[in-house]
Amino acid sequence: SKFVNDKWMIKCGFLNDVQEHKPWWWNIEVQKLNLSAPLILLPEVSCQKAIDILQEKGYDQAPVVAESGLILGMVTLSNTLSSVLAGNAEFSDPVTKVTYDQFSKIGLEDSLGKLSCILENDHFAIVVHKQMQFNGNGISLMKQMVFGVATAMDLLTFVSRNKKK
Repeated sequence: SKFVNDKWMIKCGFLNDVQEHKPWWWNIEVQKLNLSAPLILLPEVSCQKAIDILQEKGYDQAPVVAESGLILGMVTLSNTLSSVLAGNAEFSDPVTKVTYDQFSKIGLEDSLGKLSCILENDHFAIVVHKQMQFNGNGISLMKQMVFGVATAMDLLTFVSRNKKK
């Protein structure tokens, strides 16, 4: 079962890590990846507009985030196109109809080792940063802001460019 799987336990934050012979990059923080700011889509964007935006900006995927800041999921160009072509969605439908709502989040201060464990099963991880916001009454609340999207290519690029001499 999952609770005896160390990689699942690390991915979900129940274990820090148990790898005995860690690579040099294992404990480096995710923020060192220098990810570019993500393209964010609001839930009311149509599938057609999402396709146009992703193609125009040269992205394969983008987080879908409500105006409140709630992360709804991830939309990918291939899933959007295949859903529309298969008749499961219309070009005019909101992008939420083709949004993946199963995704992993990781913090800027989490380790590349944890990211590596996530990327063994997932194609990406949404990198979030917690931010304290205050309303007009001085009441604070913690919000998660999307900082970027990390992929295996991001990790591989970092490791290859910064390899230990």
